[in-house]
Amino acid sequence: MTPDAAAPTPSPALPARALRSLTQFSLAQQLVLLALLPAIVATLGAIAVLTRQHLGSVTHLMQANGQTVALQVAAMAQTPLARMDRRALLRAAQSGSTQPQVQRVQIWTSDGEIVADAESPAPGKAEGLQVVAAVVSDEGSPIGKVMVEISLDAVQKAKNNVWLNVAGVLAASLIGVGLAAWWAARRISAPIRELGEAVDRLGAGKEASVQVTGTTEVRRLQHGFNQAARALGESQRLLQSRIAQATAELESKNEQLEVASQAKTRLLAAASHDLRQPLHALTLFSDGLSNGETDPLKLQRIGHIRECVDSLDRLFSELLNLSQLDAGVLQPQWIDFPLDRLFDEISRNFRAVAEQQNLRLVVRKTDLWVRCDYVMLSRILNNLVSNSLRHTHEGGVLIGARRRGKGVRIDVCDTGIGIAQQHQKRVFEEFFQIGPARSTGARGMGLGLSTVQRLASLLNTRVELSSVPRRGTVVRVMIRSAIPADSAPVLQSGSAGPEGEASLVGVRVLVIDDERTILEGLQVVLTNWGADVMAAQSREEALALADQWDRPPDAVVSDLLLREGDNGLDVLAALERHPRGIGAATARLLVTGETKPDRLREVASAGVAVLYKPVSPRVLRQAIAAQLAALATTAEH
Repeated sequence: MTPDAAAPTPSPALPARALRSLTQFSLAQQLVLLALLPAIVATLGAIAVLTRQHLGSVTHLMQANGQTVALQVAAMAQTPLARMDRRALLRAAQSGSTQPQVQRVQIWTSDGEIVADAESPAPGKAEGLQVVAAVVSDEGSPIGKVMVEISLDAVQKAKNNVWLNVAGVLAASLIGVGLAAWWAARRISAPIRELGEAVDRLGAGKEASVQVTGTTEVRRLQHGFNQAARALGESQRLLQSRIAQATAELESKNEQLEVASQAKTRLLAAASHDLRQPLHALTLFSDGLSNGETDPLKLQRIGHIRECVDSLDRLFSELLNLSQLDAGVLQPQWIDFPLDRLFDEISRNFRAVAEQQNLRLVVRKTDLWVRCDYVMLSRILNNLVSNSLRHTHEGGVLIGARRRGKGVRIDVCDTGIGIAQQHQKRVFEEFFQIGPARSTGARGMGLGLSTVQRLASLLNTRVELSSVPRRGTVVRVMIRSAIPADSAPVLQSGSAGPEGEASLVGVRVLVIDDERTILEGLQVVLTNWGADVMAAQSREEALALADQWDRPPDAVVSDLLLREGDNGLDVLAALERHPRGIGAATARLLVTGETKPDRLREVASAGVAVLYKPVSPRVLRQAIAAQLAALATTAEH
């Protein structure tokens, strides 16, 4: 192994590790350590030098003492050694061994023979120092040697005394230096510690200042801190004042927005209810006008009236959907059904609209089944198709579906005006509209896509939109797929009925509405369908009819809100309590134009079938037939 390889290499991490360890101490402790370390090094260095000199002097003295004894013994052994008088040589050696600090004396001949050997009578034997002196004859020639071994016990005692003195001096010096360093450190660190505590108070938002004391540098630091603390306190008070002012303004604006939102809701609800009443009557009378009419001109005018009614119906349906979502009364009813059935319904609903606008409506056949709420999905697709037709000038609209993983993706594509990138997220906001619709169609209220988004959230799905201005828009809806069944499930009433109309011939119907025009319209429509109609405008009139009839009606169709705060639910309950009133065999149906969220929740919790004004005669007929069929099925079981 080479010397370089054998030498240990100091780790560069040791100084850094030592510095990190030093930073764990407080400032006062670090200052004390910085004062003690040089003092310890200097003291130990001085003591080491002085101790070495003192021990060297003692050792030299002992060596000189041994040399003296050796010379004395050599002088005494000169004649006996020349004569080889061993007895005399032994006496000479013994005389030398009795000297202080001498442990042993030996006399050698010139050829190295030991002729005398004497040891000190003192007990114990310590480490010794050997001194040799020559024995010469009278002529000056060497005839032998004398070896004297001097004890170093005195040197060891001197060492021990030195170490005791060193420890005492070192302790005294360290105590003195430590006390002085601690006093200095406390004097330096106390203002800094006070500054740190003041910073903590300042960080906690409290008033903070320090007394200006200490050295010039510390006083300057304290003065600067006090100035900064005052400036920060003033800034903090100003900021708190501004925050309080902004908070008050925000609360005021929030209150104004809440008041405006409530006013909007009340306005929409009141306007919707008040406008639905005459619109509902207009719907009934327009159907009554067409019944049995053969004049082409009158039929054309009636058709125009129906178009206007349908347009208003779509607007009110948007408001109704929004109110129902706000009220939280819509809950998904999960069923498995063939998607093509819903596509057929969409085709029937919008094909005439598309042809009237000289547009193509392509609904691709599909054999896919889905698991979803039929009515909610129908509303989503109806709103999307209606929106596409409204904003398409040429070309047309395509509806198709394809499997995507474990789900089904429904695409509604159009060749309309498209949507700019900056508007593609906002189109799902309430009442947001980008551009004008076709002049031949209704503009709408900007609620269609908002309703689509909220219905999709209820169905735990998502709606994706991509669009290129002047080229068209594609909206995609992802839904869960289902396994095809042998027969289609029964859908909710009014969602997808048969092509033929149900017969109401001979059915006894009690209609209750406080609006005379609506009551007359219902009578005309139901009578045209062959029903036996009884009419009442209030609870009293309905109970008076109950006193006279020979049997209860087969169905009761009542408005929800009646005069003087009465409502249809209470009238139905009163007819149920009447001795000759309605029972379990009577179908119940509420018709209302109410859109207030609390009213919608009340209706939803009543368990009575509800239709929302304006109600087309076809939907009314299907609803009555569905209720009668449900009661007949229950009676059979």
